[in-house]
Amino acid sequence: MTPEARMAIFRRLQKANPRPKTELVYRSTFQLLVTVILSAQATDVSVNKATRPLFKIANTPEGLLELGETELKKYIRTIGLYNTKAKNILRTCRILLDEYGGEVPSDRKALEALPGVGRKTANIVLNIAFGVPTIAVDTHVFRVANRTGLAPGKTPRAVEDALVACTPKRFQHDAHHWLILHGRHVCKARQADCPNCVIAKWCEYPHKTAPHDGD
Repeated sequence: MTPEARMAIFRRLQKANPRPKTELVYRSTFQLLVTVILSAQATDVSVNKATRPLFKIANTPEGLLELGETELKKYIRTIGLYNTKAKNILRTCRILLDEYGGEVPSDRKALEALPGVGRKTANIVLNIAFGVPTIAVDTHVFRVANRTGLAPGKTPRAVEDALVACTPKRFQHDAHHWLILHGRHVCKARQADCPNCVIAKWCEYPHKTAPHDGD
């Protein structure tokens, strides 16, 4: 894909959604961290459904530790891997209190050292909470980057590196939001909704579901 095509894709995504944001619901950086940990192998809808009542009674590291593992599991039991996630969240709460005064660190290394936090989670928190122009690669971003030809790669890290290298700087902060939402709602895993795709003109996917003659 040419640099001109990539520029056109991001311009069109920006025009369609000038101020993209995560679909996770949160009111603090700590709540964001918890929701992103829970969102691994789960939908944002399921996470929001679980955290809505949870955050009403416990929305700080102290609150979740006081709630305890047994009670926490009752709130998140509808989310995949909830046993492991509950343990990781509480261990993370303890570390935040003991080492960071209860605040979420803005350093990548410190974030990735927290239980349940990998590179993708760290990228999301750094981007949304601290304004760092990171590009988190989940299954949606991985699919869109490969399917469209925007930034092909065999692993999430390879796609991330390719996206960072080829995405114009002015689009880097919002790029992962656009690509996640595009993959979730248009360029779906089972069948791409090409007739309603705003970037179909520049997409290199050879199996489009219908021709698109957008300008």
